[in-house]
Amino acid sequence: MSEYFDKDKFKKKLKKKIKKGVKLDVNYKKRSTSGFYFLGFIGAAIYFISSATGFWDGVLGFLKAIVWPAFLVYEAFAKMLG
Repeated sequence: MSEYFDKDKFKKKLKKKIKKGVKLDVNYKKRSTSGFYFLGFIGAAIYFISSATGFWDGVLGFLKAIVWPAFLVYEAFAKMLG
């Protein structure tokens, strides 16, 4: 395959593209997961705040509700790996 590859030709094309300013044509597929995350946040906030015994426990519960996916992944790995 290397016999078909021309280094000089490749370098010339690359220099031309760099001079022109290469535009990256990247198409990202947007997924609507923010709604599910919001519902999970509300559920986690209700759970953590309802189990709080004081004001600062409620504040900590709210902060935990923001990062609940991290707790979920941690517990899943803890169960899988023992």
